Amino acid sequence: MNRKSRASLLVPGVIIFFAVLGGVVGPSMSGSTAAAAQRSEQDIDRSVRTFTKVFSVVEENAAEPVDPGRAIYNGAIPGMLHTLDPHSNFFDPKQFQILREEQRGQYYGVGMMVRMHRGRVVVVNPFSGSPAYNAGIRPNDIIDQIDGASTEGWDQGKVADRLKGPRGTTVRVTMLRRDVEGQKQLTFNIVRDEIPRKSVADAFYLRPGIAYLHIKQFNENTSEEMRQNLRRLDESNIKGLVLDLRENPGGILNEGVAVSDHFLKKGQVIVSHRGRSSPQRKYEARQGSRGADYPIVVLVNGASASAAEIVAGALQDHDRAWILGEQTFGKGLVQTVYPLSEDTGLALTTAKYYTPSGRLIQRDYSKISFYDYYSRKNGDAKDLEDVRMTDSGRTVYGGGGITPDEKVEAAKTTPFQFRVRDSMMAHPMFAAKYFAGHPLTIGEDFAVTDAMVDEFRQFLKDDKIEATDEEFSTNRAATKIDLKRAMLTYALGDEKSDTLMVREDPIVLAAIEAMGRAQSLRETASKTIAQRAAAAATPEQE
Repeated sequence: MNRKSRASLLVPGVIIFFAVLGGVVGPSMSGSTAAAAQRSEQDIDRSVRTFTKVFSVVEENAAEPVDPGRAIYNGAIPGMLHTLDPHSNFFDPKQFQILREEQRGQYYGVGMMVRMHRGRVVVVNPFSGSPAYNAGIRPNDIIDQIDGASTEGWDQGKVADRLKGPRGTTVRVTMLRRDVEGQKQLTFNIVRDEIPRKSVADAFYLRPGIAYLHIKQFNENTSEEMRQNLRRLDESNIKGLVLDLRENPGGILNEGVAVSDHFLKKGQVIVSHRGRSSPQRKYEARQGSRGADYPIVVLVNGASASAAEIVAGALQDHDRAWILGEQTFGKGLVQTVYPLSEDTGLALTTAKYYTPSGRLIQRDYSKISFYDYYSRKNGDAKDLEDVRMTDSGRTVYGGGGITPDEKVEAAKTTPFQFRVRDSMMAHPMFAAKYFAGHPLTIGEDFAVTDAMVDEFRQFLKDDKIEATDEEFSTNRAATKIDLKRAMLTYALGDEKSDTLMVREDPIVLAAIEAMGRAQSLRETASKTIAQRAAAAATPEQE
């Protein structure tokens, strides 16, 4: 599956969970403080009365009947929160359940990603090793029935809800699958099971001694998953590590801290945060690298956010890693999630976080729309007044995410690629048709031939997917890559496909070449810090 097609269910954010008690106890007030509090309460009372009157008028006179829950949960509360910042958010019961599942990294169901396509819910890919995958479900299968009920007219959320259920229960799913004659109907009886969603992909060696580790997000299991992967590779044999944080939207703060801890020296600051009602707190490495001092190249891009930026910022500030890629998202606001009544939740920004050098990662959002903020119209902005230094004296800036030490941009998606790849799902559709007439016996050395590309070109024409000869010719090389990914995913599963495609990723290849620069950075930084310490210890001569 294309890395960028993996839709995240969470806005980028460092999230802290805690329960809210039935009341709030605070210090007693007197004098001007009490008077100010009384005025504030009066203002709140007036505002609440005004809202009640407005809602009453709307409910009685609106052209269409008003759903009170929708008006308040989807309108009034989010509208209020959006006056604060782009990341404070309200979760209705369904959204709150999804949030908890994402944070825990598991749920019970059949294990597959789905999306809407041409009015039907289609399988993007079953997760490798899941009940859906083991049953024989494949990408591009159309979910036609669930337990005998037609899914026509259903959206992907309703389908996903029906596929989830208690562990050990059976769900009957009827699929429509392309074959050489058109479509055939297949029925699968799938036993639901726990679906662990790994936040760390299986690590492997790109070259002898050069390991690759991809952290996809930060949930409750991330640091332990990382340690297990490094143990499996025998960390003592690692001579260099490519740590991939691209497309990582963040997640749990403590897990970002724990990942950073593994690569830093004991006692080094990892991150700090403070807010109006939140005293400053510093997080330091408690365990430290324990001798694992190999060079590291960290990969980032514009979708690397929050906890991913904590890790990248900490390793950069301590000159522990060479940061390669694109400017990160710039999300430095900490959300505390307050569980509320009726299984709802409030993610409220309570603090801002700072890298070890003291730079603020959060981008300015005060003068742009939320659309421009999330589409990163000011993504390369930085605060030239927030100038800091790494441990060895390199200049870094705050207020605009993490600026890479070496900028390497991924190839931009062309209109043709977007139309054919993301909008039309043409590549997995072609893979399904191709394997309807060919055995699923492709190996790791599989290559897309020119004949396959020409066959794909005819497939687009037959399926009424518009593409001019010039567009197709210009995008021929990219089409080969997309076809290879789709066909490997169909035949071998998403995990194996991702592993094979990573080995050909130009950014990953650039990281391997940059490993020497990461090594030089460590050596230079160590000498500079040692010289500075020696100078400080030498008594002045008079």
